[in-house]
Amino acid sequence: MASFAKINSNNIVETVVSVVNEVIKDSNGIEQEQLGINFLNSLYKTNDNWKQTSYNTYGGIHRLNGTPLRKNHAGIGFSYDESKDAFIPPKPFNSWTLNQQTCLWEAPISYPETYVLNLKTLDNTPVKDPYLWNEDTLNWISLDSI
Repeated sequence: MASFAKINSNNIVETVVSVVNEVIKDSNGIEQEQLGINFLNSLYKTNDNWKQTSYNTYGGIHRLNGTPLRKNHAGIGFSYDESKDAFIPPKPFNSWTLNQQTCLWEAPISYPETYVLNLKTLDNTPVKDPYLWNEDTLNWISLDSI
């Protein structure tokens, strides 16, 4: 499935839809974004601004080693930055800054590197302890302390 984000006049994503891959393939079987845009505008009888987005792209990396598309998979409320050709999630806190490479927001202090004792994911990756950001103290708070 191919995903497309509808972007309003303020460059904010209003909706994200999926279409079957065959819709965006040309006569040579090559995917063409414009074919998806044409299909959606014909379907909805509009002339909206659509951009293709990849479910597998996060922080400029394609999770399946494919070609990343527009830094991040779009979501409702994300902004589209035309100069970066990137989808950027809403800023979670005033103190966070945008990483220009990944187009993701980063806290002024890195997430703590502590791990849940003996807990690992299915691929044997250690699980980090859960923390929440506290904007008042500009620090991470362990969920164990709440």
